[in-house]
Amino acid sequence: MNGIYTILLLIGSNIFMTLAWYGHLKLQQMNISNSWPLIAVIGFSWAIAFFEYSLQVPANKMGFVGNGGPFTLMQLKVIQEVVSLSVFTVIAGVMFQGEQLHWNHAVAFLCLIAAVYFVFLK
Repeated sequence: MNGIYTILLLIGSNIFMTLAWYGHLKLQQMNISNSWPLIAVIGFSWAIAFFEYSLQVPANKMGFVGNGGPFTLMQLKVIQEVVSLSVFTVIAGVMFQGEQLHWNHAVAFLCLIAAVYFVFLK
């Protein structure tokens, strides 16, 4: 069960991460943050990133084999990267509708799936 909770926490964490890293760009597109100084944009992103870390840290702690979880450190990292790019793809498709997936993106995702396969080999 820790594995499922870990992945769910990573998904939530990466939603906040993507919004923290790229949400200000959407606000700029909507002419909301155009006049904000850089320090305000950084503060906005850090405020969102607090929630990212509030989910990321417990996910890694719970999921790590050294704490009774099912995943090694390398497995946690690869899972996080796959979750991160999957969440980013969905959010970018919703928030930035001009962004399109191309064949090379599909190939990159297949490489990530292969990475997950190889990192879980014994």
